[in-house]
Amino acid sequence: MTSRLKYLANAVLDVFMPRLCPVCGVALMADERHLCRKCLAELPRTGLHSIDFNDMEQLFAGKVPVEHATGYFWYEKGSAYAAVIHDIKYHNCPDMGTFLAEKAGKELAMCGFYGDVDAVVPVPLHRHKLAQRGYNQSLFIARGLAKALGVPVLDAVKAVREHSTQTRKSAEERLRNTEGMYAANSKVMSRLPADAHLIIVDDVVTTGATLMACARALLSDYPGVKISLFTLSVARLAN
Repeated sequence: MTSRLKYLANAVLDVFMPRLCPVCGVALMADERHLCRKCLAELPRTGLHSIDFNDMEQLFAGKVPVEHATGYFWYEKGSAYAAVIHDIKYHNCPDMGTFLAEKAGKELAMCGFYGDVDAVVPVPLHRHKLAQRGYNQSLFIARGLAKALGVPVLDAVKAVREHSTQTRKSAEERLRNTEGMYAANSKVMSRLPADAHLIIVDDVVTTGATLMACARALLSDYPGVKISLFTLSVARLAN
């Protein structure tokens, strides 16, 4: 379907089933995707990629070796933009994650933030949670980032046990909750160079427990790999 036909089809659909911006609630125009122009322009971008040893990189310092880390926009619980993450994660809108991650990836590619990267690795869901939710939002985010960077998405990490939700847990409890939860996927890793540079991707980072557990799972079996991190959003870290 040509772009013109897609525009007309979206315009017709919007008459009968109007799409709403998750941030402000206004009806989207036919050529607007996921967010209205105003809310997309006002997305609270972090700009962390332009800061040496930024807040997100400091979060992991001394805990796990990280080449580079950044999040696209700030996450604040209860804010209007928190609805973006909630829709992506819980309300069957994973394509919005792909859309925003591709935008972020284009900015990061232009400034060469990650340098030479071999692949993008989504934080996996255990099969039981995947069956319950129906999709892994981190995979959709990873696809957008990978498209912008021109690298593949690889399931280099697998979830080997279930865990209870991280919500309402302290940082220490989150770390304990993720112990032994992930493992390197040897079938994938065996095809990569020993010093492969991998970007682990998730939807949001707060304490960093999940990303740390994935990185440690890879490094324990493949200590030569280089790890970078990307999240669509990042909570403001306490000083």
